[in-house]
Amino acid sequence: MDILFEDNHLLIINKRPGELSQLDKTGDNSVLEKYKLYLKKKHNKKGNVFLGLVNRLDRPTSGVLILAKTSKALLRMNKMLVEKKILKKYLAIVEKKPIRKKNTLINFLKKNQKQNKSYIVDQNAKDSKKAILHYTTLKELDNYSLLEISLETGRHHQIRVQLSNIGCFIKGDLKYGSKRSNSDKSICLHANEISFIHPVSKNKIKIKANTPQNNIWKCL
Repeated sequence: MDILFEDNHLLIINKRPGELSQLDKTGDNSVLEKYKLYLKKKHNKKGNVFLGLVNRLDRPTSGVLILAKTSKALLRMNKMLVEKKILKKYLAIVEKKPIRKKNTLINFLKKNQKQNKSYIVDQNAKDSKKAILHYTTLKELDNYSLLEISLETGRHHQIRVQLSNIGCFIKGDLKYGSKRSNSDKSICLHANEISFIHPVSKNKIKIKANTPQNNIWKCL
């Protein structure tokens, strides 16, 4: 288990690349089902266990994932998410050095449901949504750069499509322009840090998740 924090209300874990946040049409096991089973065994429960997903991560990404153990906590956390009171930071390994080491990207995105892919469109396009992110370059190698990213909005594949648009393809992300896949089918995008005020105790919570333990992450 990759548990970073647990109390009576929340369970925060470090999702591994390749794991589903919740069940989909593939039928593969998900984080949600995995930790429901964990809670069922831990508390020796015979019936169903309540566990709700607060934030979501794409299957090939890794990092901090918040699960709510009560409906009250889930309702409050979802409200905080909508009100942008949950702050998230990501790390991304990209294949090119950004022209600017620090910048804000503002685009309008539209999701193609059939392709499960988002595109940058004109702001007047039907169903387009504004997307804003800030990035800072933390380290550079000959072929790769490490970026820290904070989001103002939470759009579908936002980081992936906005970085792709400036030619900084996330390593392993074939869908958005990477040259080759990673051997484990992951992409080098990691939800590194999350901070918020606890919905019940009102304590400030700040959680960091270790990056995957492979060579490229270790180098950067």
